[in-house]
Amino acid sequence: MRGADYVVKRVAFACLTIFIAITINFFLFRVLPGTAVTNLARVPNATKQLREALTSEFGLDKSKWAQYVLYLKQLVHGNLGVSYANRQPVASNLWTALTNTLPVVTIATVISLVLGIATGVLSAWRRGGFIDQLSTNTALVFYSFPTQWIALILLFALSRYLPTAGTDDPFLLHQPPFWQHLENLAQHMVLPVITLVLTLYGGNTLIVRSALLETLGEDYVLTARAKGLRPRRVMRTHALRNAMLPIVTLVALSLGSIVAGAILMEVVFSWPGIGDALYQAVQQRDYPMLEGGFLIVTVSVVFFNLIADLCYFVLDPRVAQ
Repeated sequence: MRGADYVVKRVAFACLTIFIAITINFFLFRVLPGTAVTNLARVPNATKQLREALTSEFGLDKSKWAQYVLYLKQLVHGNLGVSYANRQPVASNLWTALTNTLPVVTIATVISLVLGIATGVLSAWRRGGFIDQLSTNTALVFYSFPTQWIALILLFALSRYLPTAGTDDPFLLHQPPFWQHLENLAQHMVLPVITLVLTLYGGNTLIVRSALLETLGEDYVLTARAKGLRPRRVMRTHALRNAMLPIVTLVALSLGSIVAGAILMEVVFSWPGIGDALYQAVQQRDYPMLEGGFLIVTVSVVFFNLIADLCYFVLDPRVAQ
């Protein structure tokens, strides 16, 4: 019964978090100066009548509360609205951007998790040694570097060998065969993937190392060592298994960030993903795109954190007490 209460509370808290995020998401962009038709004032042929017509068409002439109620009604019916920029459904625009983001960020996240967990375990196992110092210092260096700085350095260093922008070769005059297109896409993905791996791996290493060092100091680990168990068995059976809660949190946060993508990476490499779409939407004051994009990001992060909470209960039922 206590487990059921825990699950219900976690689900209710996740739903409340999403509702609050939706509300903040709606009002946040409307307190910024300017609207979707502000830039039209700089166009010579944009008359006052045209701006007023677009303002009425977009519903920007209504009060904020009226717009908010209309926005909630549309969400209930699964409608994210229409983009102010290209007059296309927001859901369609975001789906196209999401299909470009998911492969890059998923591959980078998986590689960074594997690399981070491996180096974190190795550092904790060889604590204080040369391997630990090398691994920890390297992780700290990459963890402290901004994403856009790493992206720019890779762009300058490897631009002679790898594509640096977009997803396709702009000089192709016809649709290439499937395997050639796949090879071309993979080449364009190399630099974005490397950028995200270097950005994420450092934090993963430090978190795993910290969690394992805390576990290795527990009494049951000292008892296992006193019994003469091999170090590998102590690490695998006792330390790593009991350090899973922080690692589950790490995995959940990483999976949540998959949908968010990396805005700065996509801007530097002109990758047409959800991060670049949100960046363009900010410049164009495209409220529906911003609201839809941040809604998807919020739901994904909350969902994966909910999965992590449920995994906590499975791994350690004491969290429900």
